[in-house]
Amino acid sequence: MSVHSHRRGNVYARAHLKSTMAASSVVCRLRFGGFGGLDRFCFGLETQTLGRFTSTTSAIKAQTENKTAKAAKESKTFQAIQEERREQAERSVLISCPSKINEKKFLDYLSKHGTINKHFFYNSYGAYAVVEFSSRESIASLKESTNIPAVEHEAAVPFKSRLLSLKWPGSQSSNHPMPKFKVQSPPSINEISQLLSEKDSIDEQLQCLTEALELTEENVSLRFLVCSLLRDIAGAYFPECIIRPFGSTVNSFGKLGCDVDMILDLDGIYATSQKKGSGLSLEYQVKRGASERAVTQSILSVIGKCVDQFGPGCVGVQNILQARCPLVRFAHQPSGFQCDLTANNRVAMKSSELLFLYGQLDPRARHLVFSVRCWARAHSITSSIPGAWITNFSLTVMVVFFLQQRNPPILPTLDRLKELAGPSDKCVIEGNDCTIVSDLSKITLQQNTDTLEKLLQEFFEFYGNFPFNKASVNIRKGKEQTKPETTALYIQNPFETTLNISKNVNATQLERFVALCRESAWLLQQKEILNQSSDSPWGFAALLLPSVTSGAGVKSRRKRKLEPASSRIKNLLDSLKIKGGETVAKKGSANSSR
Repeated sequence: MSVHSHRRGNVYARAHLKSTMAASSVVCRLRFGGFGGLDRFCFGLETQTLGRFTSTTSAIKAQTENKTAKAAKESKTFQAIQEERREQAERSVLISCPSKINEKKFLDYLSKHGTINKHFFYNSYGAYAVVEFSSRESIASLKESTNIPAVEHEAAVPFKSRLLSLKWPGSQSSNHPMPKFKVQSPPSINEISQLLSEKDSIDEQLQCLTEALELTEENVSLRFLVCSLLRDIAGAYFPECIIRPFGSTVNSFGKLGCDVDMILDLDGIYATSQKKGSGLSLEYQVKRGASERAVTQSILSVIGKCVDQFGPGCVGVQNILQARCPLVRFAHQPSGFQCDLTANNRVAMKSSELLFLYGQLDPRARHLVFSVRCWARAHSITSSIPGAWITNFSLTVMVVFFLQQRNPPILPTLDRLKELAGPSDKCVIEGNDCTIVSDLSKITLQQNTDTLEKLLQEFFEFYGNFPFNKASVNIRKGKEQTKPETTALYIQNPFETTLNISKNVNATQLERFVALCRESAWLLQQKEILNQSSDSPWGFAALLLPSVTSGAGVKSRRKRKLEPASSRIKNLLDSLKIKGGETVAKKGSANSSR
C-alpha cells in the first residue's frame, strides 16, 4: 500500500472543507495554503510572528552547528519521542478563551486543579490556550468542575471532552498585559524573500528558511493534542486504541500549515509479538468481515459518523472509504488543522520513522528538503490538491537519493540501515521487510564537507540530467535502477518495493520539473544572482521568482524590468533544444528531458 496514496481521493475535498470552516466562523486567524507563485500566497503574519525572524546570523549559524551528527546520535529513538509526546497530550487540555484575557488569573484558576507544566496561546477562529498538567489526576479534577453548557432553544450533546470554553464573568480590565500568541502559520513568499535577502550567504539563507518554515514545538504539541482528543471519541468503541500522527507531523520535515495525518492504531503498532506458549490461552470473541479492507471501512465509517455528530470543533467530515487507503477527512476548527484519519497503516508510520532518521543524521538533509519543497511550491511543481503533480513525499525521497549519490555519500542507503538493525528492530508488515536500525549511534557517517550552496546547485544539475526515461529512484540501493514499468517518473516505495510512489506524475509535469531544475542550476552559476548589493532578490530568493518556462512567468519578469536576465534564460532554454547539444550542467545529454 502506497504511503501517501490516500491523498489521491476526492479532488474537491479540501475546497469543501475550507468553505465549511469559513461558514462556521466570521474570522479565521490561521491561514493555511500552498505556495503557487509570487502573487498566490495568502498567509499573513501577526505582530507576534516578527520575533521569530529577528535572529542574528551568528545565532542561526550556532544553532545549525550545534545540531551535528554527534548530537543526533545522543537523541531519543523515534518511538520514544512519539510515546513521550502522546503521554504529554493526554495530560493536556485545549481551552477557548476570551479575546482579551488576564493570563495570570487564568493560570491561577487552573492551578487549583494541579501543577501546570507548560502552556501557550494561539489564534484560530478566536483565542485558544493549550495547557499541559503534570498529572492526569489534574484533568479529572478539572472535568469535575466543568459544566455542560445550557442554551435556550438548543440541545447540547453531553460529550465531556478535553476541549473546553472559559467563561469570564463581568468586564475585563484593559490594564493587564496581553499574553503572547504563538505562531501557527508560515510566512508569505514575499516575507521569505525579504528575510533571505538579508543573509550573507546561500548557506545561511537555506538555514534561515528551515527555521522560518519548520513546525514549532508548540505546533507539534497541538497536533498530538488533536490526535488525543480524537482518541477520546474512538475509545468509546475501542478502549485500548491509540490515534497516532504520522507523515509531516513527526518525520522532521513538516512545514507550518501542513495537514495532520493520523492512524487509528488498533493492533499496537509498537507492540512486541506475543510468545506462543504450550498451555491454555484465551481469545477475544469478535465479529468477522469479508476482508481486512471491509473491516477497516466499517470501523472508519462508524468513527467518522461519531466525529461528525459528537466531536466538538470537527466540521466538514467526509468518509472517503473507496480510496486505495480508506480514510475520514475533516477540519478541526479549534486548531485550524485539516485532518486525515486512516486505520492500521503501519507502513506509513515506518516510512515516517525512516525520514525522521535521515533528518537526524545530517542537518543538511533537512535544509535541502525544506528549500527544494519551497522552490517546488513557488513554481507549482507541487500542489495541495491531488493530481498529476509531484508530491512532497516524492521530493523528499529524491533529495535523500541525491545525498546518497554524493562522493562520499552524506546519507546511508536503506539496505545499510537494515544491516545495522538489531533483533529488536525486526519488522515485517504484510510480507514487506520494514526493518531499519533505531539506534542512531550504530550509524557511522562518512566525512563530507559539501556546502549547502554546492548541494543545492548540484541537486538541480543532477535531476536536470537524470535519465528518467529508463532509470528509477531507489533509496534502498542508493543507485539508479532500471524502471520496471513505463511511467514518466518511477520512485520505488521504500518498504513496499513493488509500488511506485510517483505513479500519478505525468510526462508534462516531469518535463516542467526537469526544465526548472536546469534553469535554476544555470541561474546559480550567474554572478548577478550572487550579487548581495542588488535591490533584486539574490541567491535562493531569486530562484523563487516566476519562471520564464511559462508564459505567465515571462510576463511577470517583464513587469519587474528583468528583461536581460529573462533573455539569457531564454537563450539557454533555446540552446537546450538543439539536437545533440550539451546540457547546462554539462552532464548527461538532452534526452533526460521527458
